[in-house]
Amino acid sequence: MHCPYCRHDDSRVVDSRTADDGAAIRRRRLCPQCNKRFTTIETATLMVVKRSGVTEPFSRAKVISGVRKACQGRPVTEDDLALLGQRVEEAVRATGVAEIDAHDVGLATLEPLRQLDEVAYLRFASVYRSFDSLEDFEAEITLLRVEQETSTGGHDDGEGTHSDLIAEGQVRR
Repeated sequence: MHCPYCRHDDSRVVDSRTADDGAAIRRRRLCPQCNKRFTTIETATLMVVKRSGVTEPFSRAKVISGVRKACQGRPVTEDDLALLGQRVEEAVRATGVAEIDAHDVGLATLEPLRQLDEVAYLRFASVYRSFDSLEDFEAEITLLRVEQETSTGGHDDGEGTHSDLIAEGQVRR
């Protein structure tokens, strides 16, 4: 670590603390050359591999931007989008990998978005799950209805559970 004052190529760590809820480490350093102190923040870099093969650092802002398009005209606030971006980043980092495919970031966005707004979820899912026909939309809507009835304790109308629907090939996941 180079000293920002004298550019000496060494420093001594005086104090270390976690920052950003454990996502980073804040270190106080001392330069042995000029005796000045400075602070560094260390974070683990998560890289996203795009379809072209190019890698770039994960960007919560890009996740939010992509979801914002699906949420146009929906009752979703900027705070809701910021929280969704945080949840997606936490889920992606929890995988424990240093590099993740961009498509997998999109898939990790689906569940938090479904909980936020089902219409926006369908819009987003149609792209990331490559819906090809009306049947794909119908199957996903059927799945949403079954999950909604299950979570609210609704009655069984004979359409089956989520697992039943998948087993019968009525729902792609």
